Amino acid sequence: MSLLKPFSKLPGLNTANILLVESEEQFQQSLADALVEETAVSVYVRLAKSLPLPKENEESRPRLDLVVFIINMTSELSFHSAVASLKHLDPGYFLGKVCFMVTNARSASVPTERLDAVRKLVASLHCPLIFAEDQTPDGVTNATERLLTILKVAAGLVPMATALYLSNLTRCTVPPDIDQPSFD
Repeated sequence: MSLLKPFSKLPGLNTANILLVESEEQFQQSLADALVEETAVSVYVRLAKSLPLPKENEESRPRLDLVVFIINMTSELSFHSAVASLKHLDPGYFLGKVCFMVTNARSASVPTERLDAVRKLVASLHCPLIFAEDQTPDGVTNATERLLTILKVAAGLVPMATALYLSNLTRCTVPPDIDQPSFD
């Protein structure tokens, strides 16, 4: 079991590689289909249910510019799968090459403790947190545009911008009163 390393391979010219990790694969495929429609850059999408990735094709695997963990807030398994997969990433990925995308956060069945746990996890890793709507085509389009912006910077395709700089601007922060009881 080896760690996934961000700088072990050379980047491709005018290409960006993204890995979408989702345990339930509900939103993953529609997001992947929307991402490959990008025409300004060649976007290659890899899909995984969890990490680590299989070793058999490690040599032919391209350099991954961005790893996105998709967490479905209505599923406890989705959150735990993302947390378990984090230990298979090299710490270098957390310098602007990892982001988290949350779906179904507006659902009434989602406990606020789960959302707080996700926010604390993401804030502790200093990563961006994106909320996405996966039920409508407009929601998928908006999520795709947000991911493409982060992906282009992480792949080095935006002049004068680095993934670490963008990560510092967009990282999730936890308000100091998050542990205080709510009066809702």
